[in-house]
Amino acid sequence: MSGENVFPPPGNGGDEEDMKRDQDRDQERDQERDPKEGRTTASGDDGSDGSDGSDGSDGSDGSDGSDNGPSRFGGGGSGGRNGTPPARDPGRPPRIPLPRASVEDVGLPLPPAEPAGPGPLTLEHPVLKSLLGAWALAACSAEETEAVEEHLGDCGACADEARRLREAVGLFQRPESLDLDPGLRTRVLDGCLARRPPRIPVPVWAASYDAETARLDALLQDFGDAEWHAPVRLRWFRGEGATSRRTTVAGVIAHLLAVDGLVAVALGLDDPLAPLAPDDGPGRTNETDRTDKTGGTSSSAGETDGRGGSPAPGGTVDTPARRTESFWAGSHFPPTRSVRGPWREQTHALVRTVSFTGGGPGTMPVSYGGFELPLRDAMLDRAFECWVHAEDIAEAVDYPYAPPAPRHLHGMIDLAARMLPETLAARRRAGLAAPSRTRHLVTAGRPGRSLRLEIEGSGGGQWLIPLDSPGAVGSADHEVAHVALDDVEFCRLAAGHVSPEEAAAGQLGDREAIRDVLFAAASLSRM
Repeated sequence: MSGENVFPPPGNGGDEEDMKRDQDRDQERDQERDPKEGRTTASGDDGSDGSDGSDGSDGSDGSDGSDNGPSRFGGGGSGGRNGTPPARDPGRPPRIPLPRASVEDVGLPLPPAEPAGPGPLTLEHPVLKSLLGAWALAACSAEETEAVEEHLGDCGACADEARRLREAVGLFQRPESLDLDPGLRTRVLDGCLARRPPRIPVPVWAASYDAETARLDALLQDFGDAEWHAPVRLRWFRGEGATSRRTTVAGVIAHLLAVDGLVAVALGLDDPLAPLAPDDGPGRTNETDRTDKTGGTSSSAGETDGRGGSPAPGGTVDTPARRTESFWAGSHFPPTRSVRGPWREQTHALVRTVSFTGGGPGTMPVSYGGFELPLRDAMLDRAFECWVHAEDIAEAVDYPYAPPAPRHLHGMIDLAARMLPETLAARRRAGLAAPSRTRHLVTAGRPGRSLRLEIEGSGGGQWLIPLDSPGAVGSADHEVAHVALDDVEFCRLAAGHVSPEEAAAGQLGDREAIRDVLFAAASLSRM
């Protein structure tokens, strides 16, 4: 065998046998490894472990005879069959395939491109305009949004409308509460009453009554049964101290109905107390003469401060307090929400009547039992009491209530200032005000000692109050005292809701005169 080549030359059948042996070794590497023995097992059904020396068609075990055989764990010679791949001949091509060449590298044609989807929407102008609301609310599809926004760049009218719609949407998404302002109804009503002239002009002296009854009626509009039966305490000043009377919201409206009836009777309208039985008529019930906890009777404040009336020819005095007690006592049941209808109809009838008759009847006297007021002042008085009791009702149901308009508030303060001299004189006659040591009586129409009443605020002003005689004229030259109060605070003093000792914001001059005027202002109040 010397001189013969052991390895076959290139190009003969030796290469095919080497490739077959490589394939057999690849199959052996794919065999599963036994986890317990650390050796490979054949994947066949006979369970052979491949250790019989048959590893290929040539019967060779893959070793080249240069070592002691393969390691048990595959760490043996170069051609081991227990998991270690044999060493590759340097001249042989790699068995691991190379990455696939790109289509662009081989010059083959590119695959067809996938469709890009539908093109942009083409919509007419009316359709795009109808989509602006949905676009502002972000409720359009992506295609519609694109079409609308492209249209807004070309159409100025639609762009302006889209901007307004977006601003409106922003109002819907405000972070603060959307509950209505409690004072909104009052402001709207005041604005309507101030700007919308009625078909039949209401006299200036009746405008405040028209406005205050309308405001109170608006407050009562949404009341339920619980609100109508809410407890209310009527407060007023009598003699030298405050007093009160407990009732309900419905009872307060019944009180206003009964006292407004005094004006209705003077105008020739129906008396709301007329349906009562004869024995329960005004001034004829034992309820009006009972003694209350303050030690006096439940009649008006004027009957104990010098303004009380004398019995009428029939033996009765038709005062506001007696009418109210008669109405409450004559009702078979406590007043309920049903009292709102008659009260509302009566207020409308009063306003219509004075409007149809014009300004002439403004001097017609209206009797309050103990004193009289001209019709124009009586309407101011009823407006004042309507506002005061509306505040009582609003406080009972925990609802805000604004003061009257400045011009109406000024008229109410002016009426109270004009009534002070007579009230001072009545208190002196009743022994509730001691004569001043410096008192100087003058004839009617002449100037005398005066107190300057300064009322601050939008409804205020200044008044000179004669101190010694109701017929005297206030004079700056004879001024002996000066009192300053807030406009609403003075009205609450005149309503008996504030004590005279706590009312004045500023005082200067004769203390005794100041005290008399403040107590006289509180004595203007009544039930």
